[in-house]
Amino acid sequence: MEKVEVSEENLKEYYNNTRKPVGILGKQMVEEMNSAHAAVSDWGLEQLRGISPKRIIDIGCGGGRNVGRLLEIYASAEVTGLDYSSVSTEKTEEVNQAAVAQGRCTVVQGDVSQLQIPDGSYDLATAFETVYFWPGPQVSFQEVYRILKPGGTFAIVNDTDGTKEIDKKWMELISGMNLYSEYELQCYLLEVGFSEVEIRKEPANQWICVMGKKGNG
Repeated sequence: MEKVEVSEENLKEYYNNTRKPVGILGKQMVEEMNSAHAAVSDWGLEQLRGISPKRIIDIGCGGGRNVGRLLEIYASAEVTGLDYSSVSTEKTEEVNQAAVAQGRCTVVQGDVSQLQIPDGSYDLATAFETVYFWPGPQVSFQEVYRILKPGGTFAIVNDTDGTKEIDKKWMELISGMNLYSEYELQCYLLEVGFSEVEIRKEPANQWICVMGKKGNG
């Protein structure tokens, strides 16, 4: 793919593709996502040790790298990648084409605030570096709660707790971006019905992983 030079003139347009990748700049962004978010994503995946899901959905799947990692880690599981950007869904299918062909991976375009998915469909839902852009976020978290099976887990992984020096820059560059502390996310998850919420942090980088569990009742 031929790259477009990111200049001062199109810098804001480029970084707005973190919210919804479109066009050539969006294609470049999803390529960058797969490498730039790798470290925090792998740290987040480490926090899921002990969970043994059979059906997983990665919401806001971006460039598809994390869908691939979930397929590797949970070798007997089926994984769905969901994003509301067609650029992202196309890239995710490309990155995971073997698993798609085998029937282990499904990629769909959709809106997290209005999921066209039956209740209780998944054991694990993941959201890597994406809830910054979700509607609500309570309305979106309620939808995730709905599609989880009783006992299911929703894991949010962000590379900031909203207090980094650089956060202000990103808020100015990217329209509609909202940063949350781990405690705000905890409150939102409890509000929509998650019975247990666990917070884990990586202090050196201020990474956070907030996991909500849906009760069995």
